[in-house]
Amino acid sequence: MDARLRGYSLLELSMTVALAALLLTIGLPEFSRIGARQKQSAEINALFHAVHLARKESIVRRQVVSLCPSFDGRTCTPGRDWSGGFLMFENDDRDEPPRVDPGEAVLHRHTSNETIRISANRRGFTLRAVFRRATNGTIVVCDRTGRIPPKALVISYTGRPRVAFETPRGEPYSCAV
Repeated sequence: MDARLRGYSLLELSMTVALAALLLTIGLPEFSRIGARQKQSAEINALFHAVHLARKESIVRRQVVSLCPSFDGRTCTPGRDWSGGFLMFENDDRDEPPRVDPGEAVLHRHTSNETIRISANRRGFTLRAVFRRATNGTIVVCDRTGRIPPKALVISYTGRPRVAFETPRGEPYSCAV
């Protein structure tokens, strides 16, 4: 058997390495965006389901149920940065902005992904079964590195959430906290 037929030439090997490098250069940023989209969707879904659950719990319990940002999972964090996570609790004294007081049952805790930035135009959202309308507002979910556009969860006065990609004026949401 001829020795020249056993391996690859330097030119063939160089072309293979160059093609692999080109494919990785093109493909890796897209894989990064796919991962960022997945994390953003997970946070939007967690917030979406929390609003629905809070709405349901307020009706079932016939009590005021509130959502607030929380970095420690026990108390509401002042401000509008929800990046650390959030709490859902039975707000017996109906305080605004909502805060967890002794004796108020915490119904749900969520810790957000550290690669995601979440900001809201409210310090808390309150869902009321029969007393008054719910707190309306917008929660914007962004990738901290800016690889993907922000999405928002818009909560109506009836407590129904919907996902939006643009403001009512047709502009993209801002990721500023």
